[in-house]
Amino acid sequence: MKAWTPPPELTVSQWADEYRKLSPEASSEPGKWVTDRAPYQRGMMDAVNESGVSEVVLMTSSQVGKTEIINNVIGYYTHQDPSPMLLIQPTLDMAETWSKDRLAPMIRDSNVLMELFGDPRSRDSNNTLLHKKFPGGHITMAGANSPSSLASRPIRIVLLDEEDRYPHSAGTEGDPGSLAYKRTTTFWNRLLVSASTPTVEGESKIESRYQQSDQRRYYVPCPECGAFQILCWAQIKFDKEKLEDTHYECEHCQAKLQESDKIWMLSRGEWRAEAELNGVAGFHISELYSPWVKWTEMVINFLKAKRLPETLKVWVNTSLGETWKEATDGIDPSGLLQRKENWGRVAPEGVMVITVGVDVQGDRLEAEVIGWGVGQESWSLQYHVLHGDPAAGKVWDDLDKLFAQTIKSSDDRVLKIGAGCVDTGGHHTQKVYEYCKAREHNRIFAIKGANQIGKPLVSKFSKSNKLRVKLFTLGTDTAKQMIYSRLKIHQPGAGYCHFPADYPEEYFKQLTAERIQTRFVNGHPTRIWVIPKGRRNEALDCRVYGLAALHILNPNLQELAAAQEINRLGKQKTEEEQTKKAGQWIGVDDWNFN
Repeated sequence: MKAWTPPPELTVSQWADEYRKLSPEASSEPGKWVTDRAPYQRGMMDAVNESGVSEVVLMTSSQVGKTEIINNVIGYYTHQDPSPMLLIQPTLDMAETWSKDRLAPMIRDSNVLMELFGDPRSRDSNNTLLHKKFPGGHITMAGANSPSSLASRPIRIVLLDEEDRYPHSAGTEGDPGSLAYKRTTTFWNRLLVSASTPTVEGESKIESRYQQSDQRRYYVPCPECGAFQILCWAQIKFDKEKLEDTHYECEHCQAKLQESDKIWMLSRGEWRAEAELNGVAGFHISELYSPWVKWTEMVINFLKAKRLPETLKVWVNTSLGETWKEATDGIDPSGLLQRKENWGRVAPEGVMVITVGVDVQGDRLEAEVIGWGVGQESWSLQYHVLHGDPAAGKVWDDLDKLFAQTIKSSDDRVLKIGAGCVDTGGHHTQKVYEYCKAREHNRIFAIKGANQIGKPLVSKFSKSNKLRVKLFTLGTDTAKQMIYSRLKIHQPGAGYCHFPADYPEEYFKQLTAERIQTRFVNGHPTRIWVIPKGRRNEALDCRVYGLAALHILNPNLQELAAAQEINRLGKQKTEEEQTKKAGQWIGVDDWNFN
């Protein structure tokens, strides 16, 4: 009779509290799962048990336990309500990593799952890296970039992890999330769980899902006045000179709430929906609520991130769980013309490293020589147009001379070219391969651009070409967004772009030639860089390749600047000592050398 007795009706959070064990490989707090450690997780997990809910959306920051919530949903349905399940990661490699690093330890350390899945070391058709069976169901892991891994088979539970990192299409099949959800059509009790940190406003898939949900936010009471509120970054008050005084200011009574108040607030918090439930339960929460991240840590990370637009974007996405609003308008070149500087024919003192970006045209090469300092502050040192047929040798000899030059700095250093990138696009690919192959030891690399939003600035090199040349793929859209964001920085410092007095207006027109347009690709709004008719963009391309060269070289600019300062101080001390000796020789022994 005991064997035939149905299991008690549990919610996901109750199941986790009863059966789940956290593994040491995947958690800083291994051992028994306790939902009260982060009470906001209870509502997020138990939404899958709510009547009338067929979709759960989790738009969150990092460090709030999003991945463990997905793991608990898998464990619950494996043990309590066996079903066919599908988990999709952004790539097939990530799916394999998740299976090894997340799923396998959870099965091993949770006894009820170990009994159902059996020995994870066995390798048979029921237990592979990406497909595991258990009585009454199975769990399949797939990559959003692999159409074959999304091949049709009936699925009741679909889990989408980090959906905003998915490609717009799985091959030519269409949106991966939509393809997966179609596989649940035959189940009346189907469920879709989508969890992700958001990315760019207007393009974020998780933001779009959340906006179509009942939009729940977690309200917590103030320990002083008792009024409920959503924790928001604007209420974090800090002095960067006294970070130990960081606190949260209640928006109602202005009480100074401390980190020690957070657990009390979380334990008494509640989820409140801002729209009517239409079958989609949506949750948004930030790192401000996380018991594993202190408010002071968030401030420190913010102060580091805010120096550059691209790092601030990552912080907004991953710490606040909010979308980033990209600047879609163009840049007026006249504004850049007005801030030209005259530093002569030497490199300014702030330059630590020099790179070169080379654009290959049908009848010429164009190259920009760029100096880089702390925080990737940049100085355009030279711009060259090398006329000649790239199919012949003369223009490449001229390029060799450009790379071989040395540039003196204003503080008497002699700088050499640290790295360069040469574009393989156009009609002279083989010639570029031959040129770069013979000069890889000088860190002159062949590159090709890839117009794909979200692609890394520089991907791992490939040698799948006849000459076995190191070929780096660049995320040109990513690079252009970085450059345009930096052109909008108005004060010298991290990310600021300096331009010399002798640069013509045409250079600035080319540098700012492109614009962003939003077009729909596979039904999703996508930002695409376009060049207005009649405009040229060689200067922008050269800047992209020069920036890529810096990232391939990957120097520690801060360390180089510190070493240069030590050298400067040492040289200054030596000069002072020599001057003092000279003064003593002529009978002067009380000079003021300060």
